[in-house]
Parts: sequence; structure tokens; C-alpha cells
Amino acid sequence: MLTIALPKGALLDDTIRLFQGAGLDFSRFQDKSNRQLQITEPTGRARGLLVRAQDVPVYVEYGQAQLGVVGYDVLREKRPQVAHLADLGIGGCRLSVAVKTDSPYRSALDLPPHCRVASKFVNCARDYFQSLDLPVEIVPLYGSVELGPITGMSEAIVDLVSTGRTLQENNLMELEVLYESTARLVAHPLSYRLNPDGLQEIIAQLRQQRAELPLVVG
Repeated sequence: MLTIALPKGALLDDTIRLFQGAGLDFSRFQDKSNRQLQITEPTGRARGLLVRAQDVPVYVEYGQAQLGVVGYDVLREKRPQVAHLADLGIGGCRLSVAVKTDSPYRSALDLPPHCRVASKFVNCARDYFQSLDLPVEIVPLYGSVELGPITGMSEAIVDLVSTGRTLQENNLMELEVLYESTARLVAHPLSYRLNPDGLQEIIAQLRQQRAELPLVVG
């Protein structure tokens, strides 16, 4: 039986819809009365694991799941040893540099050397500023990153942006986009090669659905 890691949160509903199109029904995870984190879907072909989005590639890399759905942002930050199979075209967002709207900065290069930049995407932020040859101090934050500039702890943040509403409501503005992110289908490399329990068929069906959908990045 296949095991598939599904992400909690904003990606879950669209992920379940895509798998339903491939003949696998994990909709019981959408039942508010259901507290189970592992279920077997009705056909008995696969079990689903409901995990934090950041943990999806961990379960796949360590072989506890053969397939998973996770944002490109997580893959760029964590760099797991997994097979990247398809861009599923859901969960569109972008990783951006943002500052207070009343700051004098209008591009990332305007930031002063050795200033502080708050982010939960420590690796991505560090790589970006190194590519600019701009030395900054990356401050790891895993809650409301927007508070960094608001409180004066940091000059800027690097964070995910979808609609931009959260930034606007906190008097922040985007300066630069590091990259666009959508959800990706990933697999355990050995499982992908061995094709257990019709894995390749499911992958092909998910890819076909992606080919029929427009890519929307918010």
C-alpha cells in the first residue's frame, strides 16, 4: 500500500481534490470531527498522512511516504533528497523582501550593509543577499515575521506573500521578489524507480490534471 504525505493548512483542500481526480479519496481529512492523522482511503490503495507542510519532504526523504505535496518554498529552504516530479499549479505565492512603507529603501540594494533581515527562510534569505554581495544579519523568526520592522528589530523581512494584504495592513511593502512558489509533487527516489503499487500511474494522472489547469500565482 502506498503512503502519501498531505500538507495541513492552505494546500490541503486543493491537494485532496487533485488526488480525487487520480482515484484516491482523502476527504475524511476535511471532516472537522475527524482527529486521525493517518487514514486509509476507501479503495484501500493508499494511506494518507496529515502533516505540517514543512514536514512533508522529511517523511518522503526518510521513506515513510512514497509521495508528498509540498510548496516549492519549503523545498528551496530545506533542500531535501527527494525526486521533484511535477508543478501542481496550486498554492501560488512568492518569497519577497519587504520593508516599512515609510522607510527610505526602494530596492534590496538600498539596505545598509550589516543590517538585520528577519525571516523563517534563513537559507533562502542568506543565499539571496550573498548573490547581491550585500552582507546582512539574518534573524530567524518563525511567528509573525512582520513584527521585525514594526518593532525596529530588523530593517527588512523575507517572507511569503500571497495577496499582499497582510503586508498592507501592517504598513509594509514589497521591494523584490526572490522567486515564485507553487505546490510540487515529490517522491522518495527509490520508490519512484521501483514503482510499487501503481505509483507511476498515480503520478501520471496527477501530471495530466496539472496539464489541464492554468497556473495561477497569487
